[in-house]
Amino acid sequence: MPGEKPKVYITRRIPKPGIDILKDHCNLSFWDSDEAIPKEDLLKHVAGIDALLCMLTDPIDKEVLDAAGANLKVVSTMSVGYEHINIEECKKRNIFVCNTPNVSTDSVAELTVALLLLTCRRLLEGVNAVKNGEWGKWKPMWLCGTELSQRTLGILGLGRIGYGVARRLKPFGIKRLIYNDVCSVGYADDIDAKFVDFDTLLSESDIICICCNLTPQTKHIFNKNAFKKMKNSAILINTGRGGVIQHDDLYEALTSDQITAAGLDVTEPEPLPMDHPLVGLHNCVILPHMGSNTWDSRNKMAETAAGNILAVFRNETAIGQVNI
Repeated sequence: MPGEKPKVYITRRIPKPGIDILKDHCNLSFWDSDEAIPKEDLLKHVAGIDALLCMLTDPIDKEVLDAAGANLKVVSTMSVGYEHINIEECKKRNIFVCNTPNVSTDSVAELTVALLLLTCRRLLEGVNAVKNGEWGKWKPMWLCGTELSQRTLGILGLGRIGYGVARRLKPFGIKRLIYNDVCSVGYADDIDAKFVDFDTLLSESDIICICCNLTPQTKHIFNKNAFKKMKNSAILINTGRGGVIQHDDLYEALTSDQITAAGLDVTEPEPLPMDHPLVGLHNCVILPHMGSNTWDSRNKMAETAAGNILAVFRNETAIGQVNI
């Protein structure tokens, strides 16, 4: 890239491997914080930039694109999701949009299994019981949870993460694996998973893991009607997108014994307010969206987001190009 180095603005502190990829080729500036950049500050700092490296929490709308100006060539998000970016507006302006696909598959799959076990075996309640001095003499029916052995596991969305979850859970003695997606997939045979319709997934699963994206078809698909079709003993785990579940309906289902428990790593909204009724439920385990929280995953995400920017500047195909 001859001449003046392109200007890249990064909306957050990111792991060093991403910085190392860009620093010799670009003029970098940052929002020097672990917290999200306020919209008014983002609008000030993007003027005249050639590339924007953003996060899932940064709304990249028409106002931001206008503030950036005509030099902006690429918006690279350090996330798999890109619903925070106005894709159509970028397309009109010939701005490339890139994400970081596939880099957090293992970390999210591992977290899903961990959250499932945490929820099924009521481990968080046990930890709190010890801390609160509630651990007394052995009781035959105290904090009894659900075993995975001989259960039917249902997965909504058998993509890379869903497949990774299923593969990891098979050795626990799962009796039957069923899944629902936009279509059946050939690799499901590798784990002996059977494609079923959504109603069957609801009615026959002992545990359901949501591993799908948020689309118009999946928005609030877990609602009052869906919960009525689930087993009373069912446990619901969501590490996909918060908007797949209607949270008021979930609260009703959990407090009326329509289902037994839920484990959420994603919510709607995020963060979930402290006074939200789900937060106080003993049978709802809520994590602060930790699916990709490993150094392995975050370093790779930073590397990929940075590499996508250089690829666009060099007229190469970016790994995570999602438009144009």
